[in-house]
Amino acid sequence: MARSTLYQQVASELRRAIYSGDLGPGDQLPTEADLMHSHGVSRNTVRLALGELVNEGLVTRTPRRGTVVRDRRPLLMYPQRELEPQSEGGPREAFAYAVSHEGRLPGQVIEVSIVAPPEDVAIRLELADDGLAVVRKRLRFVDGQPYNTNDSYFPLSLVAGSEIARPGDIMRGANRVLDELGHPQVRIVDDISARMPTPAEAQRLMLEPGTPVVVYIRVGYDPDDLPVRVAVSVLPADKHLIRYELTRR
Repeated sequence: MARSTLYQQVASELRRAIYSGDLGPGDQLPTEADLMHSHGVSRNTVRLALGELVNEGLVTRTPRRGTVVRDRRPLLMYPQRELEPQSEGGPREAFAYAVSHEGRLPGQVIEVSIVAPPEDVAIRLELADDGLAVVRKRLRFVDGQPYNTNDSYFPLSLVAGSEIARPGDIMRGANRVLDELGHPQVRIVDDISARMPTPAEAQRLMLEPGTPVVVYIRVGYDPDDLPVRVAVSVLPADKHLIRYELTRR
C-alpha cells in the first residue's frame, strides 16, 4: 500500500474511536510503539496519522502525557440574549451567561486604555479622523482555560469619566452603564467571518495548530441610531457554537 493510504487508515480508525466515544476527552491514545505494532506500520506512518488528528483539532500532543483526546465540547452562545433583561432588571453579558448556564466557571482578564482605534472600528463608530475610543480588552476563560478574546470599543466623548473608562470589571456590565449615560442599545448589527489566527492570537488563546477562528463583530446603536459600542470577539472555532433564534413578526 502507498504510505498515504496507510497513515490515513490509522488516522481513520483512531478518528472513529474518538467520534464513537470509545476514546473520550482526556483519554490517552495508544503509544507510537503500540500503534506501530497493532497496525504493522512504521513510526513515520504513525506520526503522520497523529499529525492529521492534531490538525483536525481532535487530539493534542504533550511531552509527558503523550497524545490525548481534546475536550471538543463547544460553548453554546445565544448572542441575542445579551440585551434581554435579567431577573434583577439589567442586561446580561452573553458569554458569562452561556458559561454559567452550562455549570462551568467563567473568568476574564481586563485591560482598559484610550486608543486611536483600528480603521474598521473607527468607521463602525463613525469617529472623526482624530477620534479616540476607550477599549476594554478581555481575555476570557472557561474553567481556567483561555476561550476567546473580546475587545469592546466606545467613543471617548461618550464614556469619558464613566466606569467604562476606568480599569477593572463592571459588575453590572458596560451595557448598563451605557443605559445610565442615556445611550441604551436598541439595535444590534453582527458581522461574522472566519479565518486562521494571527501568531499573537494563537499564542494568547493557546490554540492547537490548524485551528481556525471566528471573528464576531457586534455594533450597538442607541435610539438616535448613533453607534455606541463595537465589540470584536475572536472565537476558536472548535470551542464555540453560535445559535440565533429568529421569530417571525
